Amino acid sequence: MNQPKTVSSGGISELWKKEDWWAVWLGMGIVIVALIFWAAGGSLKSIAISVPSYDAFSAIPVFFAEKIGGLIGLFIVLIVVFSIAVKILGHDLKEFIPGFIILFLLAVLVQVLGSWNPMKEYNLEAPVLALIIGMILGNFIKTPKWLDTSLRTEFYVKTGIVLLGATLPFTLIMSSGPVAFLQATIIAVTTWLVIYFVGTRFFGLDKRFAATLGAGGSICGVSASIAVGSSVNAESDHVSISIALVVIYATIMVFLLPILIHALGLPDGPAGAWIGTSEFADAAGMAAAAQISDKAVESFTLMKVVGRDMFIGVWCFILAIISVTKWEKREEGTKPDAKEIWFRFPKFVLGFFVASILMTLVIASVDPSSAEVINSDVTSPVKTLRTWCFVLCFLCIGLTTRFKELAKAGLKPFLAFTTGVLVNVPLGYIFSVLLLGAFWASL
Repeated sequence: MNQPKTVSSGGISELWKKEDWWAVWLGMGIVIVALIFWAAGGSLKSIAISVPSYDAFSAIPVFFAEKIGGLIGLFIVLIVVFSIAVKILGHDLKEFIPGFIILFLLAVLVQVLGSWNPMKEYNLEAPVLALIIGMILGNFIKTPKWLDTSLRTEFYVKTGIVLLGATLPFTLIMSSGPVAFLQATIIAVTTWLVIYFVGTRFFGLDKRFAATLGAGGSICGVSASIAVGSSVNAESDHVSISIALVVIYATIMVFLLPILIHALGLPDGPAGAWIGTSEFADAAGMAAAAQISDKAVESFTLMKVVGRDMFIGVWCFILAIISVTKWEKREEGTKPDAKEIWFRFPKFVLGFFVASILMTLVIASVDPSSAEVINSDVTSPVKTLRTWCFVLCFLCIGLTTRFKELAKAGLKPFLAFTTGVLVNVPLGYIFSVLLLGAFWASL
């Protein structure tokens, strides 16, 4: 059995030694630079490259002829800022840089293919296409080990979520946050209890293993599996199995939820909220919501990031106390204290809020005509850069999803997790569409 682990916040060094904080620094840095450019009469549009929709492939050479300089500039900016962070976080740039070059080229390919109108007709736009291409490459082509250093899935999505905050008015977050938090709490607690009860009572799983599975299926996917697994001193292979199951169902829901939403003819707001309660990972949920509309992305973000992700620190603290006092057999050890909440709290959520507050204050301080310029020269480029971060993330999810490894998860934890899914998805629909549908539609 593992020996009890103590958790240390790391002090000031945490500000540059944790990926969460670097997502904040990079996301906020981009927003601040965009504002500085606007104040100086410029814009980041030159590197915020998006591929316009097209019907004929003859449009592709024209696009590259016009935008190759911007794409090179975008690549330089991204590889420099991410390389600085990755180096300080302790990873090898000799592996990261060539890997990122490959990842960026794949992202360009995905953006181009995803803008082809026949792809859009089948909802195969850039985010979903990135996931599909990544999964094909990851499972049918043997990728070199050094590529793993560049596959920073959570880093890219966390940075993208901070950028997303800059595009959402803080007034919207304040008005919707309490509802999102209440809905998320009810559904998350119910789902966790179902997975834990079924896992321990019916399948005889270790309590800490069941708690980790429950966290992955109810709170924040991969991040929750890692954080809660550490808090309750779960076995490392139990955390890995939880992550594998999160990836399985996150991938399924990327395709299943949009299909159900279109079949049921749901409005965009409730649709995004349903995805926010029933997806198991931020990146996959963002890919699913992106298939619906920008409004669905907004309600998804309020539901998932504001409602669920914020709760992870509290869950870790509570479950750590339960594990120490009830589940772990040991003679000595350090009991968790209030610092555990701060240590486990997803810091990128803070960046999301700060970016939203900053942009809301800036827009509120200018006249309507200037606000339109800000939306065009600041918000729009930030949205485009956010999309690039998400596409990088979805590629990473696909490239790191190995079907053979997922099959090793085992039947009992799979059935326990699946039971939670069968409760979570209908419950999310009931709250997002039937009970609070009018609220989410009015956003």
